[in-house]
Amino acid sequence: MDRIGIIGVGEIGRAIVDGLCDGVDQPPKIYLSPRGARAAAELSQRYPNVHVCADNRDVVHRSELVILAVRPQDRVEALAGLGVSSDRVVVSVLTGVAISELRRTLDTDAIVVRAIPLPSARERRSVTVTCPSHPAVDDLFGSLGGTLTVADEATLNVFQVLTATLTAHYRYLATLTDWAARQGIPAEGADRYIRGLFQGVGRALGDDTRSLQQLASDHETPGGLNERLRTTWFDPANAEALAEALDSLLSDLK
Repeated sequence: MDRIGIIGVGEIGRAIVDGLCDGVDQPPKIYLSPRGARAAAELSQRYPNVHVCADNRDVVHRSELVILAVRPQDRVEALAGLGVSSDRVVVSVLTGVAISELRRTLDTDAIVVRAIPLPSARERRSVTVTCPSHPAVDDLFGSLGGTLTVADEATLNVFQVLTATLTAHYRYLATLTDWAARQGIPAEGADRYIRGLFQGVGRALGDDTRSLQQLASDHETPGGLNERLRTTWFDPANAEALAEALDSLLSDLK
């Protein structure tokens, strides 16, 4: 689709705009809500095809496909009374908000698709989970790294929980750099080394011929440092605690 609207210009909204526009010869026209005014203004100055609308209704009026990217707790205030006609396609990236509820809030019978784009959409490396499948939505997120369509919203919620592990991963890396600094390593050097170490892990993940279990095994030697840390820190009790935390998040989304 050639006219895309985005209501809510936070981190994900900005990443989608960058992915659709940066270095693209013929990007679509993109209409942004005034919500997140600073980010919207910055994007419109950077890309000539991006425009800031007067309000959310104007975004809907100008667009063929509308992406809802407001905070879930703000959805009623931001979305009620938008007048979304049945010929629009609505894509919701709101966490934990069912399609049926969105239709009631929007008072529309338009097609509504839930999606979980990642910040890596900015580099067009986001595998975006969607439900249900829709050709225009699949094409949109296919251009940002790929689409993984699932059969129902319960399955999509499982993937939604997996995204909640991102900041724990960053905190894990920060803990490693803090530990190295306590051993006398300059903080800048520790930070640089940890980033390089785990960027290498990211490249290894690109090899989908090896399972995650196999990748772990390939990086271990019996009795070596990697195995010793894994078996003493990430032990069965630790793994079970993580599973219980994930179960709790999933329960909240049902």
